[in-house]
Amino acid sequence: MLNSTSSTLSYFVLGAYLHVGNLTYIYFMIAAMLYVVIVIVNTSLIVVICVNRSLHEPMYIFLCSLFVNELYGSTGLLPFLLVQILSDIHTVSVSFCFLQIFCVHTYVCTEFFNLAIMSYDRHLAICCPLQYNTRMTCNKAVIFIIVVWLLSFVKFLIILSLNIRLTSCGNIINGLFCLNYLVVKLSCSDIKVNNIYGLFDTAVSILVPLLPILFSYVKILKVCFSGSKQTRQKAVSTCIPHLASLLNFFLASGFEIIQSRFDMSSVPSVLRIILSLYFLIIPPLLNPVMFGLQMSKILNTCKHVLCHKLTAYRRDKM
Repeated sequence: MLNSTSSTLSYFVLGAYLHVGNLTYIYFMIAAMLYVVIVIVNTSLIVVICVNRSLHEPMYIFLCSLFVNELYGSTGLLPFLLVQILSDIHTVSVSFCFLQIFCVHTYVCTEFFNLAIMSYDRHLAICCPLQYNTRMTCNKAVIFIIVVWLLSFVKFLIILSLNIRLTSCGNIINGLFCLNYLVVKLSCSDIKVNNIYGLFDTAVSILVPLLPILFSYVKILKVCFSGSKQTRQKAVSTCIPHLASLLNFFLASGFEIIQSRFDMSSVPSVLRIILSLYFLIIPPLLNPVMFGLQMSKILNTCKHVLCHKLTAYRRDKM
């Protein structure tokens, strides 16, 4: 589609933006503040995990990958959204449209697989505590993360190769940003292969991570029911933020899949916009807070850094 479209179209029109008059700057300020908070919170936790050697453990390496991915997904789309809010003409070039599709696809895929690996890590820590240090090392954790990111990129290359052959017969996308299915729908070529692979890709991105997640939590529940009170408390404290993150992202992705593949014209425009932005804003906002507050090592490290800075500041004042 990239080559075929470039000869006929130079841009796409994003048709989901609303002209809200005087409220434009209010929406811009809200979106900008949310993005700044996302950047600060996720970057802070990434730095805390990377700098402190006591946090160089598989669990925190996976968390660092999760925070990097959420920072990447938000940064890939939210700055563009801020520009579009202030713009009177909501257009995006063909090449930048495919860059957005790349960001969305790799962000969602990496998030699901990262959460799946984290569930397996929790399963080993709770069900096989004596063997955990040998079965899940830092080197293995890094290899898992590299495989997850590479898999996301390879899956997108297949999508791109399928889209290159398509010819577009329209340029109005009913969305706030470019999604693969919304662009494919504009084609007047045969899109049967694209649709089949699109469904396959969605199943791989969601169902494949779901299998190790279900397996891990079934094993964890068995240990909880048969183990001691201390074991149950450990399982609850480590699994609650992960489960909340899982449910939150599955829900957010479900909103986006339904919106892109089904007719949502009966749903109010404002609600459709909120649902479209949910997976870009809410998980990157909530996950660092949930994991940061629940993981005692991260919380204590953040407190130590904050207290150290406050003490240094008071000394300078004196």
